[in-house]
Amino acid sequence: MSLALQTFSTVKDANAALQASGTRYLGGGTLVVRGANEGDVSVSSLVRVTEPSLSAITVSGDKVQLGASVTMAAIARHPDLAAVAPAARAVGGPAIRNMATVGGNLFAPAPYGDFAVALLALDATVTAETGETPIEDFLTGRDSSRAIITAVEFSLPKADSFHFLKVSRVKPKGISVLSIAALLQRTADGTVTSARIALGCMADRPMRAKAAERALLGCKLTPQEIAPALAAAGEGISPITDPIASTWYRAEVLPVHLGRLLLG
Repeated sequence: MSLALQTFSTVKDANAALQASGTRYLGGGTLVVRGANEGDVSVSSLVRVTEPSLSAITVSGDKVQLGASVTMAAIARHPDLAAVAPAARAVGGPAIRNMATVGGNLFAPAPYGDFAVALLALDATVTAETGETPIEDFLTGRDSSRAIITAVEFSLPKADSFHFLKVSRVKPKGISVLSIAALLQRTADGTVTSARIALGCMADRPMRAKAAERALLGCKLTPQEIAPALAAAGEGISPITDPIASTWYRAEVLPVHLGRLLLG
């Protein structure tokens, strides 16, 4: 089956075209084109946008705005984004990173979407023509979204406050067994005062480990003090099963890898 491709110069015009049945947005194409090639007959038309702002990276002080078409490769090589570069480099190999976009990551089902896990930990804001949405709310309702995402915004984490880990069977570009991102604020003596922990592959989309976050408050990052957080990490999870790993295996190794991330 052939696919029609429509190209627009503005997001507004593309949004209007995207409302037609069978139409999908084309960003980097790493998932939607592969799906069509593998026989996804639900897609008959693709919509793309050439608006330059979608590919812009803006860093002002500690505020970052990434256009939805910014690629993982562009993030990985940007001199001001070293803190989040490990999450961008975790996405596939070089060819995939040259195509995979910020916007596409937000919609990628598990076991994909590693950068969206990082954005969830960073408490990003997702922007579309319809307005701004906290990323946690966006991820919850993304299946019903038909508006083109234009950008994400977040604050650059302070030194040593943001941590990212991807576990895969094939190095260095295999898909995830799981991924974890954590944003931790600590006092001078190392006591955790704030924690956001995001998990990939523990549901069909990135999710927060809220029980583990609560258990970390007031703790120092020692094996003894983080033990309750590790025990609570599996609360509310529903890991996927795929050819890479089973639900059981992902649940078993989650506290092991969370402990490794927290202890550095």
